[in-house]
Parts: sequence; C-alpha cells; structure tokens
Amino acid sequence: MVENFDEWFHDILENANITDSRYPIKGMAVWMPYGFQIRKHSMNIIKKLLDKDHEEVLFPMLVPETELAKEGIHVKGFEDEVYWVTQGGQTPLNEKLALRPTSETAIYPMYALWIRTHMDLPIKYYQIVNTFRYETKHTRPLIRVREITTFKEAHTAHATKEESDDQIQDFIKIYKEFFDDLGIPYLISKRPEWDKFPGADYTMAFDVIMPNGKTLQIGTIHNLGQTFAKTFDITFEDKDGEHKLVYQTCAGVSDRVIASVISVHGDDKGLRLPPKVSPNQVTIIPILFKKGKEEVLAKCSQIKQQLEAKGLRVELDDRDIRPGKKFNDWELKGTAIKLELGPRDLENNITIAMRRDEGEKIELPLDDTLADNVMELLDKSQNNLSQTAWNFKKEHVKFTENLDEITELVEAGNVVEFYWCGDETIGKEIEEKTGYDILGIHGEICEGKCIASDNDARYIALIAKTY
Repeated sequence: MVENFDEWFHDILENANITDSRYPIKGMAVWMPYGFQIRKHSMNIIKKLLDKDHEEVLFPMLVPETELAKEGIHVKGFEDEVYWVTQGGQTPLNEKLALRPTSETAIYPMYALWIRTHMDLPIKYYQIVNTFRYETKHTRPLIRVREITTFKEAHTAHATKEESDDQIQDFIKIYKEFFDDLGIPYLISKRPEWDKFPGADYTMAFDVIMPNGKTLQIGTIHNLGQTFAKTFDITFEDKDGEHKLVYQTCAGVSDRVIASVISVHGDDKGLRLPPKVSPNQVTIIPILFKKGKEEVLAKCSQIKQQLEAKGLRVELDDRDIRPGKKFNDWELKGTAIKLELGPRDLENNITIAMRRDEGEKIELPLDDTLADNVMELLDKSQNNLSQTAWNFKKEHVKFTENLDEITELVEAGNVVEFYWCGDETIGKEIEEKTGYDILGIHGEICEGKCIASDNDARYIALIAKTY
C-alpha cells in the first residue's frame, strides 16, 4: 500500500463506493452513498463540538466583486483561483459574482450590520458549505479539488485581542478532540509568515502524515486580528461609549478530513474505519443453508434489533450471494465488526465476531450480554486504530541538526524537525536548498544553533513533502 499509495487511494474511493470522479468537470466528484455516510458521521462529530458555543448559519454562495475586492491582501491570495459568474441567463451582469473560494468577504459585511455594541459580542457562527477554487495543479479526489464539498468554516468576532487569542486556543482544543475521535494523529504548527492565510495575523495548522510520507493539511485556524474589521468597518460601542474595531478569527476543515480517515487507517485489504464514523458499525452476515434458513434469519433480525436498541448502526447483509463474497465486500468497506451466524452457531447459542482492525475471530454468547460485548469490541477497535496511527506518526518524525540530512530523511517518508532562527530569508533558503516546504513552528527553544545559519535558534520547525 505504501509503495503504491496513490493508486490504492484512487481504487478504494471507487471500489468502496465513496466517490465517483467521472463527473465531467475536472476536480469535481460525486459523493456516493457509502462515502456520504462516512462524511455525515464525521461532520456530526465536529458539529456537536461546535454547537456547544457556536451557532450554525448558512450564507449565500455568490460574493459580489466589489466586496471581494475590498480586502486586497486576501484577494491576492485567491485571485488565480476564483470562479466568476458573469451572466444571468442571456443577460450580462452589471457586476461579476464570485463563487466563494472562502467566505470572509461574504460574511463580514453582514457582521458590520449586526454588531453594534459590546452586548452583541462575541459572535461565533459556523457553516458547512461548498467552496470553489480553480486548482491548476494535478487534482486528486478529496485532497486537491476544484469544488470542496465539505467545507466547515467558523467565524468569530470579539471585543479584545486577548479574547481572539483565547478563541484560537479553543479551536485548537476542538480540533484535537475532533481528530482524536477519528483516530487521526496530527502535527500542530504555526505556519511561517509567507504561508499564512491571506489577511491573517497568524495561522495555526493541523497536518497528518500520510502512508507515503507526504503531509496533508487537515485543519487551519487563523487569527485575523483587525484586518477585515478595518476593511468592512466592523465596529462596536464599548461600555464607555467608545467605538472600537472588533478582533476576528476563523477556522476550517474540509474533504481532506475524510481523505485522512481513509488513508491513515486503511490497509491492503481496504478500509479500516473507526467505529465512530463507520456507516455500519456492525454487519451481520447469516450463513444460510436450506435447513434452518428461516431460524438463522430470524435470529439475525433479533440481534440487529438488540444492537440498534443500544444506538449502534447495524447492517444485516441478507443478499443472496456467497458468504465469502460478503466477507470480502465488508472487509473492503471497513465495517468495524462482522458478526457471523450459521445453523451450527445457532445451535451452540453463539455468534462469531471479527474485528476489522485485527482479523481475530471471537465467540460471543447469544444472550443479554451480546450488546455490551459488541460495544466493548468497538471500543477496543477504536482505540487500537488510533494507537496504531499515532505509533506510525511517532516513527516518522525525525530530528536532525544537519541540513544535508533533511533530503535523505524526507525521501525515506519522514517529517523532519530542526532548529531554526525564525528569519524569513533563512527559511526560504532552507526550502530552496532542500526542495521541501517548511510546515511551520512546532515549538520554542532557549538554546541551540539554527540549522542553516550562525544565528541562535528560536524554534523547532517542521519540514516535509506536502500535498
């Protein structure tokens, strides 16, 4: 899988009924039923986390050119990626309309209308929408696309800089919990100045190491300071009657989350889905013969009801095909637990359970303990997938003090830590010499020398191959 990861990834999307990339526009794809379920359960996790102190909204997709053009720095970051609507039916529009590449310039003019006094703050809204970017590089389903179909973006406004900095930490905490639920190991870094979000004071990012050693950015958090507040005149009257600009933050995740769930946990046989996002947490496979067929099916239905009563997502695969084909299908699709039941099992009052993450068969009694036993297996599967993924991450982060070693380490499938003085010129020289991207600052240090200069090091930085 590691040697042919790109081919494996493309094949699994098709064979496991996740997406279909044959839609006749490059960089756009159709979510298929099984993939859409994975997407839905993943988004439900982030929605539940955000709903604790954010409110969900939905803004229009079209952004007037005049609004988009107001924030020059922001637009410059997206100017080569914007799709434009120039005509309504047969009538040319008086003003071009952009399909949102992201929503700052759509949302913030409305914030300027809604925010009047300190009583209106903080505002914490989020939405899950489609965004469009004319990606000119080689497109990859879910990873590098022209229509991002699962774009969760949160936008907050605050009275003080301290509150906005606190919000950044809250977003980091939320994303940690989100990715932990998905069993995705992450690297958190502060992006270098030349790679931060256009218009932001600073950007924090979550990256995951894919099986081929490349990193994939799976979440970003931006402190926007007062950049957009100045542009869109978002002010409030404080307790003393003074008018002040708000401080803002935003945070986003995308389809790449689903790509990382698929990639990080998968194996040569197919998907291995964490139970929390698996469309079928349990799949029951009856082993049918002419004799005892009705009794086996009846018991399988009873087991399904018993497990569903505990809130589990259960599939009863009663298709009229060979059991071996069913086993292969659900191994490919990564269902967390398979329960096998045949006439002999029924006589012995047991079912044969198998965890997708380990493949070991376990006998479970068909009694009142069944649901609890299954839930225990699901917990073990969830924890094992997560631990396995974190072990992989730990094994593929290497430290070096020698600039010439970076290439060898990265080409071996690793992310490399190194000491850096923080100087932008030196940072870009490191990127140019190695051919790789500095992900960002991973931590601060008090002593040590920069890997590429005689300067004292200030940070531990990360460098890697990236998507």
